[in-house]
Amino acid sequence: MKRHILIGCFVCVLSLTYRSHAQAVPTASRTGAIQIGGGATFISPDYTQHYMKGISIYGNYDIGQHLGVEGDFHYSVITPADLSENSYLLGPRYKWHHKRFEPYAKVLFGIGRFGFQSGSFPVPTSYTYFQFAPGGGLDIRATRHINVRAFDVEFQKWPGFAPNGLSPIAYTIGVAYTLR
Repeated sequence: MKRHILIGCFVCVLSLTYRSHAQAVPTASRTGAIQIGGGATFISPDYTQHYMKGISIYGNYDIGQHLGVEGDFHYSVITPADLSENSYLLGPRYKWHHKRFEPYAKVLFGIGRFGFQSGSFPVPTSYTYFQFAPGGGLDIRATRHINVRAFDVEFQKWPGFAPNGLSPIAYTIGVAYTLR
């Protein structure tokens, strides 16, 4: 009888391990982070000497700790020469972590819209071109859900723009909300 009681107690103790969750929960269990932000953009155009100012909306989806995808939308608002260079870009990015700082590098591809606006030009028109933009920047984590984009630089290339292509440089600063 003592043997049956001992076996019964042993079975009860082993059955409790199922409910006690004795295994550690993995710390890196999240599948990704989404960041959505906006900012101010300064464009150094290749077409004129006047800087363009505008707004940017950007979003990131980080697949793992280092790899992710970024999408950017740059819209020219203040254009002294009545020219606009708007871009819609998407591509991969690679980031590093160092405390609150997240430097990153990216290569984006998409389309650019070059426009002659009303004011200086009698007939406003716009043209669409393929473009690519290598670049990088620095995000600083202010809180768990708020990132400050200290700077972002894109060296845009519009190879189809006649006669020799267009090479504007876009600088962006901004703030983003992160879903972790």
